[in-house]
Amino acid sequence: MSSHHFVKENQEPALIIANGLPCDESLLGQLLEWSPYVIVLDGALDRVMSLGIKFDVLLGDFDRLEANQELFPSQPDIEIVHTPNQDKTDLEKALDFLITKGHKAVNIVWATGLRMDHTFNNICTLGKYVNTINAVILDNHSKIFVLPHNFKKYYTKGQVLSLFALGEVNGINSKGLKYDLNNDTLSIVNRSGSSNESTEAGIVEINYSEGILLLMECTD
Repeated sequence: MSSHHFVKENQEPALIIANGLPCDESLLGQLLEWSPYVIVLDGALDRVMSLGIKFDVLLGDFDRLEANQELFPSQPDIEIVHTPNQDKTDLEKALDFLITKGHKAVNIVWATGLRMDHTFNNICTLGKYVNTINAVILDNHSKIFVLPHNFKKYYTKGQVLSLFALGEVNGINSKGLKYDLNNDTLSIVNRSGSSNESTEAGIVEINYSEGILLLMECTD
């Protein structure tokens, strides 16, 4: 797990390792293998170093840590980015940093579990960046991302697919779900599309006219 794969710059999604509940090492290893650029949030540093993970950037406000190059004798090229702005979370700061570097996509791990306020905020953050970077949160049981307005993907039969609106989403239509939607509206307050599923192995289609719609691909 110590190294990540050599790929062309920005060819594959970057990886952010946040400070929530760790995922399985197998999942983390797969993501590291194909991530050309890895950012670690400062709260996760001890756990990341204990796993021997190589990374490119350590980012955060360092309110509990005095970060300097002496911490990384085997990784002298790590960039330390101090982001003291308390108006944004460390995850938001990391996304901002990736955007300035020209990255178009990022996977995010260790962003769920532990504290529910952090989990909820991290998921909502996907909506804030929908127009600037393609961000996906992954853990052992879920893959969470904002749907484009026209979405098609192959799923096996019975794949759990939950739809959640960030605010209100209108004009939702679907094909291939157990509970298909027909010009429906979902709302963060009034109605979710939780625990739907694919009816058969094949293409599921989802489209909507306005709003920000999250899809969670879930396993038990």
